[in-house]
Amino acid sequence: MQLFYAPQITLPEYTLTEEESKHAVKVLRLTVGDTLHITDGQGNLHLCQVVSDSAKHCTVRVLESQHEFEKRPYNLTMAVAPTKNIDRYEWFLEKATEIGVDNFVALESEHSERRIIKPERELKVITAAVKQSLKAYHPTLEDMTDFKKFVTREFDARKFIAHCGEAVVGKKYLASTLAAGENAVILIGPEGDFSPEEVRLAVENGFEEITLGTQRFRTETAAVMAVAMVAIKNTME
Repeated sequence: MQLFYAPQITLPEYTLTEEESKHAVKVLRLTVGDTLHITDGQGNLHLCQVVSDSAKHCTVRVLESQHEFEKRPYNLTMAVAPTKNIDRYEWFLEKATEIGVDNFVALESEHSERRIIKPERELKVITAAVKQSLKAYHPTLEDMTDFKKFVTREFDARKFIAHCGEAVVGKKYLASTLAAGENAVILIGPEGDFSPEEVRLAVENGFEEITLGTQRFRTETAAVMAVAMVAIKNTME
């Protein structure tokens, strides 16, 4: 399956962007009559047939559509402090998208070593992962967001904060406490972890303290581990 991402797709015919047209015609060598798939990132997967193989304006006709393609039974928001080395944060975005995340939030906390990201660049990483892993849902990305503002928001989900310090109330193992089908918001801190004050603030606002195991993980590894735990929990039950 060749998957293209077109959030503004129109039915029954749609003309790919110049960049996507070039990829379809010049790289994939698609010609009139060949088929490809397009997603709008909202769960709709369209089987399309090429009707014009122009390298600048490749036009396709939608043959059939699937709605809520491989829709997951839960919603997952990952609020993660971007790493000093942006490549490591982008690795997390890529792998987490492949596994399954609905919303990414770049979290700015007290110990953050990176306080600026380039959303357009990070969205390209996410989009590439969507297409590579054949996803019909495109995660959202929220730019740098202050920790204190984020933890005081209302969420229709269970809220978790992973940290390595002393527990305020008590830590639970994520894979054991989360139930299949539950929406979740998970906070992962920067290289220097969350400060004790941030952990207390999160707990005061309804976040549950969690552990991801006995090993000590880098930020991006911990974040991917959390995403994988949620996915496995929903696969097994």
